[in-house]
Amino acid sequence: MYREHDLSYDFLGIHLENPFILSAGPPTDELDMAVDGLKAGWAGVVLKTTSVEENPVNLKYPMMSSFGTAAHKVWGLGNIDLISRYHIGEICARVSTLKHLFPSKMIAASIMGSRKEDWQSLVWQLRKAGIDLIECSFSCPQGSMGEAPGKMLAQSVEATEKVARWVKEAADDTPVLIKITPQVTDIVEVARALQRTGVDGVTASNSVPALIGVDVETMEPRPSVWGDGAYSGMTGMAIKPLTLRTIAEIARNVEITISGNGGAYSWSDAVELMAVGASNVQFCTMPMHYGFGVIRDLTSGMADYLERMGFRSPRDIVGKALSHIKAQEDLSAPVTYSDIDLDKCVGCGGCFRACRDGGHRAIVWDSVKRQPSVDTERCPGCGQCMQVCPVNAIRMKEEIDQHLHYFEFRGAR
Repeated sequence: MYREHDLSYDFLGIHLENPFILSAGPPTDELDMAVDGLKAGWAGVVLKTTSVEENPVNLKYPMMSSFGTAAHKVWGLGNIDLISRYHIGEICARVSTLKHLFPSKMIAASIMGSRKEDWQSLVWQLRKAGIDLIECSFSCPQGSMGEAPGKMLAQSVEATEKVARWVKEAADDTPVLIKITPQVTDIVEVARALQRTGVDGVTASNSVPALIGVDVETMEPRPSVWGDGAYSGMTGMAIKPLTLRTIAEIARNVEITISGNGGAYSWSDAVELMAVGASNVQFCTMPMHYGFGVIRDLTSGMADYLERMGFRSPRDIVGKALSHIKAQEDLSAPVTYSDIDLDKCVGCGGCFRACRDGGHRAIVWDSVKRQPSVDTERCPGCGQCMQVCPVNAIRMKEEIDQHLHYFEFRGAR
């Protein structure tokens, strides 16, 4: 049974029924797919990145590959996709259709251009079609018509600021998000440049440039297109830590609205992104993997979490974790050591081996009882043993002035 809870709130003047948006990508590249996603309960869609009619779109197939375990092959999903094969005329027609069918949903579209005339023409046409929000792709890992071939527009602060001004000038009161990349020296500098332009927010962030793998038998990169390959844009769970850091850095330093994007695979992942500053969360790889119906798990999980934590709205989560993020030198220095719950321990010996060859040799192994114990005089509490325990039987016991705190691995929810 799915828990009911009012998850609605306003985002940039747009009313959302919940914080979960379908990101610009394959799930939003066909009209019937966008319709099905919205019917399933997603609060809005960002239609896949479109361009002016004259822009050639050269897609190559197969375009996807992944890495992970045999049981879970999509820890990271890589694609050599570029932009939608549908140009702006078709996208505008879809915007009109979707707004007619779903007047209470957020209908947004992503755009990419190479000249001022192109960027502004795309904006004008979308506004005429009744778009709710415009997202600008400054961060396609395969190249986004930036200052040099193959480079991302958002990797140049100067170019980012210039083009964002063009877009906002044309958009007027239509909300604009600029989709940026973590592949920069200083993400705060980029966000500050966008704040100066008056755009309404940023999408942080995007897929990450990667080489997903190489077939060691054939030496073909993945994905292989007739034996050859290219760098991919990597998405999925593997990039969530990068996304969290990107959002947190922006939220801690710049007063600008953030839409979280990249690596969320559950309601708790969404909570994490919001806790470090995102006002909503976009999903792509997760619905590609499990289908649009996962929205029920997201909304039910979020509703249960809000009730359990005493939050009235998803807005109450935004930024809650930021005060706990500090520089390493500003952290406390408690007396710390491993604390093993032998009732949970399955006697695998993993913690002993990890500590022996990768920690501080502070775990003692009783080979007869097949039980570990901790030499607290030797253990500095590095946490390596906790990371390898398959049953979460180990936590870090931290003490300052007889006050205790426990750091433990809670796992995915």
